[in-house]
Amino acid sequence: MVLELPPLDHALSPYTGLTRSHWTAYADYLLRSAHRFGSEDHANVYLPGPNSRYGRGSDSLEAFARTFLLASFRIAGDPANTGWIAEWYAAGLDAGTNPANPNRWPTPGELGQAKVEAASLAVGLALTRDVLWDKLPQRVQEQLIAWFETVIGEEYPPINWVWFQIVVETFLASVGGRYSDEDIDAGLAIHDSLYRGGGWFADGPERAYDHYVGWAFQVYPQLWALMAPNDPRVAARKKLDGDRLADFLDDFSYLVGANGAPLVQGRSLIYRFAAAASFWVGELSGHTRLAPGLARRASSGMLDYFVQHGSVTSEGLLSIGFHGSFPGMKQAYSGFGSPYWAAKGMLGLALPADHPAWTSVEAPLPVESGDTQRLIAAPGWQVDGTVADGVVRIRNHGTDHAVPGAVLADSPLYARIGYSTHTFPDLVPESLDNAVVFVGPDGGLTHRTGFEHLGSFSIGGVSVGASRFTANWITPDPDAGPDHGSGVSGTATPGPSVTVVSATRGALELRLVRVSGSSNSSSSGAGAPLRIGGWPVDAASSTVTSVLAVHGFGNALGDSGTFVRSGEHPMGSELTIPWAGTAGPARDGDYAAVVLLAGAGGASDTVRYTDGHFEFPDGERIPADLLTRFDDQ
Repeated sequence: MVLELPPLDHALSPYTGLTRSHWTAYADYLLRSAHRFGSEDHANVYLPGPNSRYGRGSDSLEAFARTFLLASFRIAGDPANTGWIAEWYAAGLDAGTNPANPNRWPTPGELGQAKVEAASLAVGLALTRDVLWDKLPQRVQEQLIAWFETVIGEEYPPINWVWFQIVVETFLASVGGRYSDEDIDAGLAIHDSLYRGGGWFADGPERAYDHYVGWAFQVYPQLWALMAPNDPRVAARKKLDGDRLADFLDDFSYLVGANGAPLVQGRSLIYRFAAAASFWVGELSGHTRLAPGLARRASSGMLDYFVQHGSVTSEGLLSIGFHGSFPGMKQAYSGFGSPYWAAKGMLGLALPADHPAWTSVEAPLPVESGDTQRLIAAPGWQVDGTVADGVVRIRNHGTDHAVPGAVLADSPLYARIGYSTHTFPDLVPESLDNAVVFVGPDGGLTHRTGFEHLGSFSIGGVSVGASRFTANWITPDPDAGPDHGSGVSGTATPGPSVTVVSATRGALELRLVRVSGSSNSSSSGAGAPLRIGGWPVDAASSTVTSVLAVHGFGNALGDSGTFVRSGEHPMGSELTIPWAGTAGPARDGDYAAVVLLAGAGGASDTVRYTDGHFEFPDGERIPADLLTRFDDQ
């Protein structure tokens, strides 16, 4: 297989050079490459790579369904030139649902993962109805209807999964199949129960904020509306769902770096440029306040970022990993077909070539227009982007994939104090990565999951956020179960109580720490040193990170160093994390350090304490009583 790309067009796309022709070339290359691993009847796509916990049969269906989703976008936006795609998948739809075929697909009634893949099939068939569904023989249509109907009355986890049932039963209603209004209404009610304001959803009852907000909770309501324009529920929800999408996109545009990367946070990062889906669905539905050129710049930036960093293998396949292949990112549900949910990020191909999203000149991202600051209330994030290096950072005092008071190990992808577009979290739960931790006698580090979110505000040109927690050492439970995002359960040994305040401006975070209970002789924290950890940066990266003590304020941080984790990680081959801490046991009281993350050309100065104020390098001053302000919370 050879990928043939047209010349870059920097007149239409001054930031990425990519046009619709580049997108179609990438899509066709990914499809043709995957088809080489299809079964003779096209029903199953057996890609190389590991299986999920559900087995090869589930994973081959997953690969078919997710590449079909990409195929449906391609067909919908260019039906005249995609007959070869429709023909390939028509054969597979027949074979996969033929009860007489020994290699038929498991039904959603037989296998939970098939409930997920059924949604991709239903959406794809709805988008291509006149090209594909309407031309299928009646026998095949009946087979598909019978296969889809096994979702009726099934239980779905009360998370983003409810949309898989909604869209399947909505498609059934549109083609004369059986369906349940009760199922659809119940799913919509769960969806609304997970709304947390400002366009943001939590993926379940926990503080689980991640890219599912965009590629699930925002995308499916709009696709559902396209599937059933005459459904009274669609009409009743149009403004509600549209406003939620527009609000989310206002925030999400601030979470894309000038390098094209989305914020590197949350589970299922192997879906890579699927994060672009919400930008495209805003254009598809019209529910967006962003300029079309900005939506394409963000989306093309993501596609280009991952392509340039090795996400497409030499065989034209998507691997389990982030840049290239990285088996350590495999979660229990990840099989060789899983990465193809990246197809969601190619939703823009369903738009015709003359749509403004394709014809408008690329517009700059917020971080390319100037330094940015934004407080996002639901996930408890404070956003700082710097135009000098294009880095977007968040400091996190509201997300941990747990409920307040939970006692769990920290989830590396949710519970860190900081995430960015230029760094990848240390995937070991017990880590110095953006941490405030204590070191136990055996070298073990504490965790913060279950913390109390104390709120956030702006003071002058500085953003402030805070959280409070009991620092717990966790001995993991060996039978904790599969990893679906939450931290590992286990036996907790409590240490001191900690309040952390992040005061941020640009590339700098002033991290203030208040410790109490460290001197209690009955506490496991007695005699434990304190460590304030910085950003995880590859040793070969041009990105700079440091942690420096602030002199003259509170208790001394008399020790420092750099933790090195050798070996491959999702962005390189050697992870380094700077830290500052106490030279001996931590004492009750206050501590202050400056945590820096800057790209090439970014800032490298520090924050100083003078006359009861902290002063940033540009002269911005804030009072030094920030920790005290949270005492009563």
